[in-house]
Amino acid sequence: MNPFAIYRFPHSQQCTLIEQTSGEPQRLSSLGGLSERSGFVVAPFQINDDTPILLIRPDRVSAVEVKEPSCNMPSIASEKDHHAEYAIDFANFHSQLETGAFQKIVLARSADISLTADADPMQLFWRACKRYPRLFIALVSLPDGSYWLTATPEILLEGSGNKWRTIALAGTMQLEGDQLQGEGEDVRWSTKNIQEQRYVATYIAECLEQFSLPFNEEGPRTVRAANLVHLRSDFTFDMTAETNIGLLLQTLHPTPAVCGLPKRKAFDFIVQHEHAPRQYYSGFMGPLQMPSANCSTETHLYVSLRCMHVMGSHCTLYAGGGLLCDSISELEWRETEAKMQTMRGVISSEVRG
Repeated sequence: MNPFAIYRFPHSQQCTLIEQTSGEPQRLSSLGGLSERSGFVVAPFQINDDTPILLIRPDRVSAVEVKEPSCNMPSIASEKDHHAEYAIDFANFHSQLETGAFQKIVLARSADISLTADADPMQLFWRACKRYPRLFIALVSLPDGSYWLTATPEILLEGSGNKWRTIALAGTMQLEGDQLQGEGEDVRWSTKNIQEQRYVATYIAECLEQFSLPFNEEGPRTVRAANLVHLRSDFTFDMTAETNIGLLLQTLHPTPAVCGLPKRKAFDFIVQHEHAPRQYYSGFMGPLQMPSANCSTETHLYVSLRCMHVMGSHCTLYAGGGLLCDSISELEWRETEAKMQTMRGVISSEVRG
């Protein structure tokens, strides 16, 4: 099968299919190399030989209406949730917070699910579109024959011409009962969540200032993503033709929402100590500098959250959460469980609007 990516923007009934008709996706070793590129980009948390930046060439681009998903899905045969490994990682990460090595650090984990038969990746994509109208949904084929599916609320960078934006998204609470009928407007945020989001917003402001990009910040406000709500601040700014998109991405990614502060020190600690390598989880993906209807080019890059790696009858789910000094292991575990429900819901036989 030729390389492809299919995606749907939030609140849209139309998907875009990008196909590369020959060869494998281009592999890049640096985000700076994206500056003059066009296509669908899939970037990992850590760039290395096993998880390079992949760029799917847009040889064929077509619009596809969202389809009704099939009710037939393989059932879950077994699941391994790595709870004991998470507890070890939490103790290790939290001890660094207590010593003051980090202001914040993000701890991620995985869950391995075995199905009774091979999953149909396109059916998983349609199910995600049906269940999660507020989220960016994308399915990407990888050169090894596996697939990555994401349903994410977090914009890393998007824009056209000189009008651009990014967001600071952090803090998480789960909606329950009657709260699921609204947008989370009645949620009361804890000091921990507010502080976590402020770290991310401050970091993004500092990144934009490095490029001398005057910006406007609005927020934070509560936004819903599936059965969760987050705190979000929006940054809008003008970007000149001289601004190097690749270098801006290199500065922004990974944000403290998926990494920590200080950024480089937190990144190195995560790579060395998390039990499960993140691969393309908490990287980013989306169309990069693609032609639009008004003859300009558009970029829509989203952080790869609420991810599932699909390999035949085996799926690996990923989720993470930001830790501060007052974080509690069991509460953080429950937050990752709530986040994994996004992809578990795609696997289950129930389909909701």
